[in-house]
Amino acid sequence: MTVQAASVRPMPDPLLFYVRHGETEWNREGRLQGWHDSDLTGLGRAQAEHSAEILRDLIVREGRALDDLDYVASPLGRARATMERIRAALGLATDRYRTDARLAELSFGRWEGFAYPQLLARERDVLAQRERDRWHFTPPGGESYADLSARLEPWNAALTRDSVVVAHGGTARALIALRGITTPEKATAADIEHGVVYQFTAQGMTRYA
Repeated sequence: MTVQAASVRPMPDPLLFYVRHGETEWNREGRLQGWHDSDLTGLGRAQAEHSAEILRDLIVREGRALDDLDYVASPLGRARATMERIRAALGLATDRYRTDARLAELSFGRWEGFAYPQLLARERDVLAQRERDRWHFTPPGGESYADLSARLEPWNAALTRDSVVVAHGGTARALIALRGITTPEKATAADIEHGVVYQFTAQGMTRYA
C-alpha cells in the first residue's frame, strides 16, 4: 500500500496593524524626541481615538474579535498613552497590552530636544553627512536606521499572531525597509502620519486614514 503525504497549507503571515503615537508637545514644536518623551496634545489624543475607530473597522472586516489580537507598544510614554486611549476607545481594558523595547524610537543622541533649525545653525557639517547616506548616518551619541533595523529584525521575525502595534515614525520606516517594501534609503524619507493605521501584509503596506 502506498501512503501519500497529506498536503500542508502554509499558515498565512500574521496581519500587522501599525499606529504611530498621537501628536506630542515636542512634535508640535518641531523638536526631535527619540528616547525622550513629551505629553500628547489634545490633537494627539483625538488622533489616538480616530485610529481606534479605523482599527475597529479593519479588524471586524477581517472577521476577527477585537480582543483576539496581540496588542504591543513601544515602552516610551507617548506610545503607551496612545495605546491606552486606543484600547479604551475599543472597549478593552487599558492595561492589557505588552511593551517591547525593540519598538522604541530611533535614538537621536545629543540632538534630542532640539529643533532642526537649531541643529542647522550649530551642526551644518554633520547634517550634510546625513544627506549623503540617511540609512547609515548616526547622530552624535544616537543610532542609525541600520542600527534600528538590526534591533527590530528579531521582533519582526518572531511575529506569529495578528497584532496591533503602537510605536513611532522611525520604527515604521525601519520596518518598511526590513520587509522589502522599498529601499532602505527611500524608507528613511517615508511620511509616517499620526492618526493613521498602516496595515502590513505579505503583499506590502496599505494606509488607512
